[in-house]
Amino acid sequence: MLAFTVCGSFWLEIVLKTSVLRRWKRALLSILPISTLFLIWDAYAIARGHWFFNRDRMLGIYGPFDIPLEEFLFFIIVPMAAILTIEGVTTVKPHLREKEFGKDEEK
Repeated sequence: MLAFTVCGSFWLEIVLKTSVLRRWKRALLSILPISTLFLIWDAYAIARGHWFFNRDRMLGIYGPFDIPLEEFLFFIIVPMAAILTIEGVTTVKPHLREKEFGKDEEK
């Protein structure tokens, strides 16, 4: 399913030239803090038995706290797709960016 998310949004970087991946540090600064909180929450829920992953549907690669690779990727890919989508929309309709965020001095 993550592959569909990548296919559905990462083309915006190439076609619309959103420059999100070029500004990868900015994207990571937006994604990592909340992803870290959710991964801590996942680790707690897994340890307490409140949350589990079907091992038959996983790749079998696990990171710290028995969290599967897919979960780590989920917390990077889905927010990146959201950022790419927002940037894609505001690239096509720049008046939305100006209306919400003011003039973009960077471009």
